[in-house]
Amino acid sequence: MNKLTLSALIAALALAAAPTYAADVAAGKKIAEGGCADCHGEKGEGDDENPKLAGMAVDKFTKAMTDYQSGARNKDAKMAKAAKKLSAADVANVAAYYATLK
Repeated sequence: MNKLTLSALIAALALAAAPTYAADVAAGKKIAEGGCADCHGEKGEGDDENPKLAGMAVDKFTKAMTDYQSGARNKDAKMAKAAKKLSAADVANVAAYYATLK
């Protein structure tokens, strides 16, 4: 097997092993209304103290949440606590919901 074929095979296996979640916008909306809205506003509009989530790119939202979950982002204890309650599927759903808003 040549190096190119081996590299392609390894890349394909890595992608296949990565978890993916089919986002459920309705489920994301329910989660957001049940917790996120308290600080970020009913439609994710944010305010002077909390960032706008409406229209945020899925990858940016997901990175922020996983950083809060891992402790890599720790400037807000309330946000870290809230993020740790969410599963990976929950994060994907909420990210998809906020991405649909303007």
